[in-house]
Amino acid sequence: MRVEQLTAKALANVNFDRYLLTIAVGKRAEELSKGASAMIEFDKNRAKYTDIALREIAEGKIIVSIEG
Repeated sequence: MRVEQLTAKALANVNFDRYLLTIAVGKRAEELSKGASAMIEFDKNRAKYTDIALREIAEGKIIVSIEG
């Protein structure tokens, strides 16, 4: 799936809030860089942490919500 398609799908999962999506991808990418296990299958030679995080959100593996 192309990045544009993943982004559109991920945006739908966060009620089209681009700011929330950006924060969520950043936080998840940081977790992945620190050793967290990915919830999806991916090519270890080509994937970046941000790509993995975006795909996890787009596929509904991670639920993004606003905590007050």
